[in-house]
Amino acid sequence: MKNLRSYLSHFRRRRYVRERGTRFSLLVIVLLFGLFLEAYMHNFNLVYITLFFVFALAFTSEPVGIFNLRKLEAVFDHHPRLFARETGECIYRITNRRHTTAWAITLHCDPFHTAAFRVDGGETRPVPLKVQPKKRGYFVREGCRLQSLFPLSTVRFFLPISGDCRALVYPQPKGQPLQAFRTQQHSPLGEERDFEGITPSDGHASLSRIHWPSVARGESAVKHFRREEQTRELIFDFQRCAGEDEARLSQLTLWVLECEQTRRDFRIRMPGRELDSRKESIDAILEHLALY
Repeated sequence: MKNLRSYLSHFRRRRYVRERGTRFSLLVIVLLFGLFLEAYMHNFNLVYITLFFVFALAFTSEPVGIFNLRKLEAVFDHHPRLFARETGECIYRITNRRHTTAWAITLHCDPFHTAAFRVDGGETRPVPLKVQPKKRGYFVREGCRLQSLFPLSTVRFFLPISGDCRALVYPQPKGQPLQAFRTQQHSPLGEERDFEGITPSDGHASLSRIHWPSVARGESAVKHFRREEQTRELIFDFQRCAGEDEARLSQLTLWVLECEQTRRDFRIRMPGRELDSRKESIDAILEHLALY
């Protein structure tokens, strides 16, 4: 619902831009017609001069608008990690090949567009454009273009972009946090093994850990066990981490990203293959999940 409202709001803004240009053009036509009647009926030289100026401005706006975009070049440059059903970015590189500034430029790729910006002469600037892939796998964003209403906002000028945004989309990171998974698997401090002896009590031990024979002798002591520390490596099982394949891939993606942040080693038991973070990069593991 939120995405739908955002899309409708975006559509209304785009429609407003079109209507604004259309209404402005109609207003100009009505004013010109009124000036022409005024000049014809009253033979006002000043009105003829005004009409000449307005028509000259209207006829020169088109070549000015074309010149504004003519020397611009836009190509797809790169993209950060993209995840299904989440908003990401494709970065385009826009270059101005001439020495004058290009004004009021926007980058469009429906349904997203950027705010207006300028490109100075000889400048190359990266411009991020929002994208929202619907599913994992290979993603292609086609039909992107540069657009400008410069100079009079009555004519919309387009410059198609030759290179499409091509990217690999990873599964949506979603599911149970890694800490909750670790808590279910084992104690974060390790497992208690062999009994090692007793130690003085600090008064905060649970009843199950109190050494009652010592208490009978008038001493306050608790039982102490040797702990077997857990290894830093985590093992995830594709078949057991969630109910269906897409949910499993989303869950594993979330855990992989959390392990990357905390720098923990892990292995993923996939059908017919095991993914090991010590042997493969995080991007290679995410790619396998994206193309599963």
